[in-house]
Amino acid sequence: MHSTSHFVAATCAALLLLAATAQSAAAAQSGLQPGGKLIELDEDNWHLMLQGEWMIEFFAPWCPACKNLAPTWERFARVAKDVQVQVAKIDVTTSPSLSGRFFVTALPTIYHVKDGEFRQYRGARDGDALLYFVKKQQWQSIEPLSAWKKPDTTHMSVLSYFFKLSHTLKDFNGRLQEEYGLPTWGSYALFAIATIFVGAALGLLLVCLVDFVYPPKKSQRQSFSESQDNLTEGLEDLATEEIEDDGDAEENDDEQRDSDEEEPEDDDEEEDSEEQAGDLATKEKEADSEPEKEEKPEPKQAGDAAPEKTEQVRKRKPRKGD
Repeated sequence: MHSTSHFVAATCAALLLLAATAQSAAAAQSGLQPGGKLIELDEDNWHLMLQGEWMIEFFAPWCPACKNLAPTWERFARVAKDVQVQVAKIDVTTSPSLSGRFFVTALPTIYHVKDGEFRQYRGARDGDALLYFVKKQQWQSIEPLSAWKKPDTTHMSVLSYFFKLSHTLKDFNGRLQEEYGLPTWGSYALFAIATIFVGAALGLLLVCLVDFVYPPKKSQRQSFSESQDNLTEGLEDLATEEIEDDGDAEENDDEQRDSDEEEPEDDDEEEDSEEQAGDLATKEKEADSEPEKEEKPEPKQAGDAAPEKTEQVRKRKPRKGD
């Protein structure tokens, strides 16, 4: 009987130990800590905040404002369990990709997360204001982050990888200077050379990708020798055209000279014609003046003088018309 009671007690103790182990394992797997303590999230378990209601603080160990907020944040984590709110913190020095994913530009930064909706808290940083914010659901009056700023989107994930890459390069630079004794200019020169080679490789990869997606037509595919031949033919055609243009210009110059030589002859002919016309006019004037000289008026009476003058005027009018 005594042995049976010992067996039952041992069995109960083993079951309690197994239950406690299972509970602690479940808490560790979910990222929660018992007793309403502060939870630490990182790049591996940050997706836990997508379910339920959370208050997240982004901090850095070297930040003075973060050090001042640390005691208040721990007290807030102990009292927030009464309103079913999980309180966590993220170290941006050990999780740089999360700072890029949430686009953290100042420290400390506080976010409220409710079922995958993200809102940035900008209120007072004392315990009463934080508790009042979640208890009275004041977060409903804050506009959530737009779709292109949500941390769980694809483009923000890509941005987080760039932040993580920059942090890795920074650590590598520090290791080169501290462990290997490389000077600052040497590390900068190494990074510059690596950047050139990586850029050339990415450019070549991009060209190959474009050629694969949009292959050139057969008419556009020419070897180097064919392109050189085409270039030579084009230069020969251009030289031939220039020679033809020079020949046409010389012919035009010859024609211009011939026309210039013919112009003086035409001028002489015009002068001769003008002289002949002037001689004819002079002869006509002399012919008109001779009859007037030969016919001298005889003395007549005053009454007869007027008719003779009118007859002479009448005879001259047709000559002027001619």
